[in-house]
Amino acid sequence: MKRLSPFSLVLLFTSFTMSISQSTMTTAYPILMRQFGINAANVQWVTSGFMVAMTLVMPLSPWLLDNIPLKKLLNLIVGVFLIGTLYAMVTPNFLGVVIGRLLEGVAVGALFPTYQAVILENTPKDDRGVAMGTVGLVMGSALAVGPIVSGIVLQWGSWRILFGLFFIILLVLITTMQSKIENTHKLEPRNFDFLSAFLLIGFAGILYTISVLPATGWNWPLGLILLLSVIFLLTFVVRQLKEETPFLDLRVFKYQGYLPAMLLTGMSYSGLITATVLMPLYFQKVYHLVPVLSGLLMIPAAVFLSSMNPRAGRLLEKIGLRPLVLLGSTMMVLGYLDLAVFGTKYLLLAIIGAMLLEGGNAFIMMPAVTAANNALPKHLVSHGTAIITTMRQVIGATSILVASILIGVFIKSTSYGAALNHTAAWFILIPLSGYLLASRIRVQKQD
Repeated sequence: MKRLSPFSLVLLFTSFTMSISQSTMTTAYPILMRQFGINAANVQWVTSGFMVAMTLVMPLSPWLLDNIPLKKLLNLIVGVFLIGTLYAMVTPNFLGVVIGRLLEGVAVGALFPTYQAVILENTPKDDRGVAMGTVGLVMGSALAVGPIVSGIVLQWGSWRILFGLFFIILLVLITTMQSKIENTHKLEPRNFDFLSAFLLIGFAGILYTISVLPATGWNWPLGLILLLSVIFLLTFVVRQLKEETPFLDLRVFKYQGYLPAMLLTGMSYSGLITATVLMPLYFQKVYHLVPVLSGLLMIPAAVFLSSMNPRAGRLLEKIGLRPLVLLGSTMMVLGYLDLAVFGTKYLLLAIIGAMLLEGGNAFIMMPAVTAANNALPKHLVSHGTAIITTMRQVIGATSILVASILIGVFIKSTSYGAALNHTAAWFILIPLSGYLLASRIRVQKQD
């Protein structure tokens, strides 16, 4: 962290606090269902709504960066998150919780690509590997820490305490850090393209379809939403390619090395998000552990991920992206293989499987983000980051959907534990794609 400026550290601490909220509420599902008298299909909106709102806002981040002074933008983002958190905490009904989570998702969706783009812009290329390794540490740790924090809080307190905890921490953080916030991004004001912004609903529609499909099953309204979403996105792409100053500059894909690096970030995120889904099922359904203990058993993987991210950043500067991708892909393959063979037999080996999956992510995701943005000129970094973060969310949500479908199919003919093992075995195909993508990475010396 010593290579990061005080302002970059503010961004990281703020992002960490807001990121934890992304993965906390799944642990509270049973409590919310009992208190509000809702079913499983409805309760998932506290997470699905958050993800849809987040994905909808992410592509807007380049325009926000270019048109709003950075200090004002950061305070606005945190303000929206605080309002949503406070509303969810005090609301008397479930709809209020969902609205609060939607506002939180809007804030996190604006923050993720913004803070990554700003850190990349303000870090020399030679130091970007280490800087983004620290970013990876924050993102991965927050995702893993979320269920742990919620499991501990919910063991002895109300779900409202979760929202109150985030509200107090973030309010104190943003208040005390005002003097460290700098307007480092050069403004390039341009008109807001309302049509392009509207067409971005296609991203939200696709993510919504993916999120609710496991609970609702396939039906014609869902199919219509998916079809319209695809049409919206195709129209959006055509419009961006014709505009002189596009809302989201898709010319980033013309730069060699950007596309495979972007796909690698999605592939590695898939392993991380799948681990956070599969492992609690192993711990609770197979080993019959209580939720709080299940959450605590995710700590080794989170610690391993956190310790590997900075090392991966330093290795990126020394050996380049391709060897890191091969190493990370191999770790993820071994992790899934471990779960497929030993996941239901030995608790220790199941924990090691999770560590390999999350550790493999450290050697791929942020190094790939760094390499993708190093291939771009500085004025396109915010656009490249926005596209990467958006696609990463879609790929992550798709991975959860595929895992849910596979478990549902296998459980019809076998035990729950065996269904988890078979699902892990099929997911080996995802990191295997890392070897193919590694062959498309251009070997080049950092500028």
